Amino acid sequence: HCHPRLVSAISDQAKQLGHTSTLYVTEPQVEAARRLAEIAPGNLTKSFFSNSGTEAIDTAIMLACIHTGRSEVIALRSAYHGRSTLATNLTGLSSWRPLASALPSIKHTIAPYPYRCRFDADCDRVCADKCAQDLEDVILATTNGQPAAFLAETIQGAGGFIAPPAGYHQRVAEIIRGYGGLLIIDEVQAGFGRTGKWFGIEHWDVVPDIMVMAKGVAGGMPVGATITTAEIAGSWTSKTISTFGGNPICMAAMAETLAVMVEEDVPANAELRGRQLRAGLHALAEEFTWIGDVRGMGLMVAIELVQDRITKEPDAARTAALMEETKSEGLLLGKAGLRDNVLRFGPSLLVTEEEVEDCLHRLRRACSWIDS
Repeated sequence: HCHPRLVSAISDQAKQLGHTSTLYVTEPQVEAARRLAEIAPGNLTKSFFSNSGTEAIDTAIMLACIHTGRSEVIALRSAYHGRSTLATNLTGLSSWRPLASALPSIKHTIAPYPYRCRFDADCDRVCADKCAQDLEDVILATTNGQPAAFLAETIQGAGGFIAPPAGYHQRVAEIIRGYGGLLIIDEVQAGFGRTGKWFGIEHWDVVPDIMVMAKGVAGGMPVGATITTAEIAGSWTSKTISTFGGNPICMAAMAETLAVMVEEDVPANAELRGRQLRAGLHALAEEFTWIGDVRGMGLMVAIELVQDRITKEPDAARTAALMEETKSEGLLLGKAGLRDNVLRFGPSLLVTEEEVEDCLHRLRRACSWIDS
């Protein structure tokens, strides 16, 4: 928090130019877009900046529909994509959907869940193929067979930090493109080194058609970004504007944040400290049997709490109690999962070995208090 270079970049820009809309291109906006294109996978080089992940998702869906001339979109169950009418309809968690479904053009397919595999498999390539096959079944059974896009988080965030098995993202990319649709990947939570690579989708060697980002992109400043290829970006010919999107101060913050991330190699740190964190959590799971699962990639880590490891009955009450106790220990975690029985760890990407060890000590004290 408050990295000195980021603070200086914000202060310096505020003294020069505080505001223009996306109607006017500024030097900080160009620099931010350049730095983003340098680390984005494949030929994703054209960006549009907004204020949040929600707006970035809305932009991505509209762009996919414009480019394909189609209107139906498939998303995943247990997904989270934002708080607008469109984004909440794309979301696959009832607790994050304040209104009933309003957009019949949105369908949902099965999401992989290795700890609770519905196919009674070991969540290997066979499971990946079965989950991906459901996408094709949804296209054939619930759409007109001409989807505009398939939207997925690389690793589901609010769903409980769930990473799909090897082969899944490759297979769904083949399926949606086989039907003429685009692959949209939501990297709002998984992006910018958190999983041990710049973007989570890189673990699966897949290049999306459109990619969405926010959160860690600007060190806490409000920035959403939608990036795509020059060809797809060129499909949008109508007028569009974001009054505060691409704000010069936010763009200066984003450019400097990305510069620091590259120089300090945050993916490598996330991988190293993530292994340390997961090892410590596995040790706690040996001591506290109600920790049913430890999972994650890089510094996107979670534990799932259960009443019994055999039945895997979710333990939402213990999860809520543990979350409150960790607050008393000065440790801030996030609650997640379809049944509110997952605790998420998402520390600073520059977290140190000592800080991770301190986190584990505080968590153990909280676990011991819960057990007592």
